[in-house]
Amino acid sequence: MNPDIVSDVLRRVRLRGSLYFHVRGSRDWAAEAPPSRDIAAAVMPAAEHVMEFHMVLSGACWAGALGAEPVHLATGDLVIFAQGDPHVVSSRPGMRAQPHVQGYFERQHQARPFSLHLDACEIHAGDAPGDAGDTTLVCGFLGCDLRPFNPLIAALPHTLHLPAATGQGWAAECMRQAVQESNASRPGSGAMIERLSEMLFIDAMRRYLGTLPDGSPGWLGALRDRFVGRALALLHESPEAPWTVDELGRCVGLSRSSLHERFAAMVGDTPMQYLARWRIQVGAALLRDSACTVADVALQTGYESEAAFGRAFKRLVGQTPAAWRRSARG
Repeated sequence: MNPDIVSDVLRRVRLRGSLYFHVRGSRDWAAEAPPSRDIAAAVMPAAEHVMEFHMVLSGACWAGALGAEPVHLATGDLVIFAQGDPHVVSSRPGMRAQPHVQGYFERQHQARPFSLHLDACEIHAGDAPGDAGDTTLVCGFLGCDLRPFNPLIAALPHTLHLPAATGQGWAAECMRQAVQESNASRPGSGAMIERLSEMLFIDAMRRYLGTLPDGSPGWLGALRDRFVGRALALLHESPEAPWTVDELGRCVGLSRSSLHERFAAMVGDTPMQYLARWRIQVGAALLRDSACTVADVALQTGYESEAAFGRAFKRLVGQTPAAWRRSARG
């Protein structure tokens, strides 16, 4: 497994987090979330892709994407809807509620997280006294870029359920701390809440990687492969290097043809296709976040000239590097 590749991707695609709801459910209750794309402009307006997560701080409930089997969540469990699917969180399976899309926009400029009390399918703003049978959740959003290339998001399941694990109690404590920070509104609280949410997601990725059996298909499975994982690590460590499949094969201990076939079967791209896409992602991040000239970015991403980089960039992104920089910086 190569967890640092995940870190590299998350840095390049600008992962960021936000808490939104502190929910208490009593008796029979349900809350239904719309597709994240319908509310992204309100909850994380700068993000191209938005995921929603729920962590159970006490009690138990059910959560599932519409049309899919729900999963049971116990205290300390985390569920992430990585593809932004509409979903339901409820006291028992099969329940539905009316999604309130406009509510996200109405609360857009209010302090977060909102405290909600759900009782018999009614939602009341503000907290409410509970009893030992209540379920308490923290719910939030994670945003990231999809373009030009984000191999992680496409590799995640629609519903990622991570049960509470021994030694993982810190995650729930982090979310409790995030709620306290939000309620206290102290200097730096916003940044701390974002970092805590991001830490939760990064830990979730590490735990999910650890559950994948050897030989699992897809980009995440490839990270665990002895040969393809090493090849991916080399491409991420030095994307500017003049890689060939022959050279990669020598470095990882496979013949050119064996690495080409194994890499393509697991990742979905050949090694050189993957490298070309990742170089453009690295270049896009440099264009957005640095003062480097386009010529400098071309050299740092392995292109012999600004013109060659510009052609490759426009072919993948649909814009010239200069146009991308202007749009990315707003």
